Amino acid sequence: DLLKKVLLAHVVVGKAVMAKDVVGLDGQEVNGFKIQAGSAGVKIGDAKVVKADVKASNGVIHVIDTVLIPAK
Repeated sequence: DLLKKVLLAHVVVGKAVMAKDVVGLDGQEVNGFKIQAGSAGVKIGDAKVVKADVKASNGVIHVIDTVLIPAK
C-alpha cells in the first residue's frame, strides 16, 4: 500500500503539465506537495525539478532530485 502511495505521488492524471504551466501554480498543492515556482527554479515539496518537459509517449516527465514520500 505504501509503495502504491509513493508511486502515485509522482503522477498527475489528466492533461500533461508543461513547465510553462507550473509558474502559475506557485503556492498550490499537487498530490499533497506544495509547489514553489520562482527565479530559483521549481520545487514540489522538497524535490527540485532538475530537468523539465521530457516528452514521453504517455505524457511529459519532469526529473526531480529526490523521491516524494507522501504524508501518512
